[in-house]
Amino acid sequence: MAEVSSNFLMVAFFIYIVALVIFSLTLSFEKKKDVTKSKKWGRVGFTVASVGFLSQLGYFITRWMAGGHAPVSNMFEYITFLGMTIILAFLILYLIYKKSVLGIFTLPVGIIIIAYASVFPSDISPLIPALQSNWLHIHVITTAIGQGILGIGFIAGLIYLIRVVDQSKKSKQTFWLETIIYTMICAVGIALTVGVFSAMSYAVTFDWVNELEVETQISYELPAIVGPHEGELVHLDQDKFGPVLETPSWMKGVDAPRKLNTFLWSILSGSLLYVVLRLTLRKRLSAALQPLVKNVNPHLFDEVSYRSILIGFPIFTLGGLIFAMIWAQIAWTRFWGWDPKEVWALITFLFYAAYLHLRLSKGWHGEKSAWLLVIGFALIMFNLLVVNLVVAGLHSYA
Repeated sequence: MAEVSSNFLMVAFFIYIVALVIFSLTLSFEKKKDVTKSKKWGRVGFTVASVGFLSQLGYFITRWMAGGHAPVSNMFEYITFLGMTIILAFLILYLIYKKSVLGIFTLPVGIIIIAYASVFPSDISPLIPALQSNWLHIHVITTAIGQGILGIGFIAGLIYLIRVVDQSKKSKQTFWLETIIYTMICAVGIALTVGVFSAMSYAVTFDWVNELEVETQISYELPAIVGPHEGELVHLDQDKFGPVLETPSWMKGVDAPRKLNTFLWSILSGSLLYVVLRLTLRKRLSAALQPLVKNVNPHLFDEVSYRSILIGFPIFTLGGLIFAMIWAQIAWTRFWGWDPKEVWALITFLFYAAYLHLRLSKGWHGEKSAWLLVIGFALIMFNLLVVNLVVAGLHSYA
């Protein structure tokens, strides 16, 4: 069943790529002002994307059956489910607005998220006692759905910014817009890098002493740019690369050296890919994307982003705070404990509450609103990646 689940996810991944190509075709018809064909191919793209979503839903259901619990208990499972919720939110919004450009920007985000999930171990493992509760399904799934809808708000805001930011001169806006795109390319870069070395069955192992002063081993699936502090290669193979550096003596977390190595590879591979694209296009990537949104009505996408937050914010609040506090009371006998994950969930909640306040009371529409949504999604990603992977806490099992 686990293999069937993986096949469903792989099929969904490639179907999303096909749907992206189809949605892209609608742009050529829009340029020719052929509305009939543009709408026709938009419907085809929506249908194909829906098939991809159903395939990913098949992955979710079969993995649940194989593992005996909702597949949202580790980083691989949660990130793939987050990608699925973003695609679902897009499909719903497409039915309302019929805008193919939303698919052209949403599907790459979904594809990148699914690809990035491959960086993490995908094995199905039994739940630790703390997670053996129905509140796992309720809390985590609701949170992911809320974050997925908030993610669509970010994508609509990004489309707005690409449409309105003046690319004829350098500015703070062009710098930060380019930074956003560079970050996404880094996610693509590390996903491609992991895929290549996985296909090569690459692995290198070190003996080292962890933070508990216990002699153990740590294995890398990527060449070691940075190795564990005072670590020694096991079964040294002269064909193996590195390590070039060692982690600092204080960085002795169970998986800290490997996480740092993966981060460095994401920067290296993303930077290389970014430079190649810049040299090929001979312009900022945000400027290269601007023709795609030439016919976009910025006021419409400002509305799309705002409505996404109106829907996603209460769902996220319900799952990320209220259901989380109920489960915390059951599992740890307290509603709130200032755990890092709890703190950053609260910060995210307060940020989006401030966004709605500024939008409704201070009239922060348009570009100001779009930049806030970029920051908001950055908070979600920080909470998902940095807090889960770097900061020690009760949620470190993720």
